[in-house]
Amino acid sequence: MFNGAVNSEANGRAQESTDKGLNKASNSIDSLLTIDEVQKTLNRSRASVYRYTNTDTRNLNPSFNPRKLNTEFRSDQKDQLLFHPNEVARFAKDILRIKEVTVEIFNSPSSETQNILNAILEELRIISNKLDEKSDPNRPIPNHLQGSDRKAA
Repeated sequence: MFNGAVNSEANGRAQESTDKGLNKASNSIDSLLTIDEVQKTLNRSRASVYRYTNTDTRNLNPSFNPRKLNTEFRSDQKDQLLFHPNEVARFAKDILRIKEVTVEIFNSPSSETQNILNAILEELRIISNKLDEKSDPNRPIPNHLQGSDRKAA
């Protein structure tokens, strides 16, 4: 039932999906890619992406190497490796010999963590607005507060 033609078709589909991932137009050219995103884009293992990367333990920001995948500027050794989409496209085209390369950046869907952080941010804005209202010097003091101050005095 399954023959060699099916296997070669499956391999063709894998190559086609890689090409499709690289051939889409970039929505946000200034967005940087993480190692995981580069791995998915190039359809390579994480280890091979690290092997391709222009890094040096003695030099935080090594000079441009046309045979390597060059990272964006880092200020600390612990900073995550980030790559410009154009650099990933250049590397894929020039070094990996993938034709017609363009990298597309997708906004990730909202996660539960992002939803919680947005809710916290909204609550903090409400609290901040209420504090601003209370500290407004032009705001008249309510009568019930004025009366209680007089009784205590």
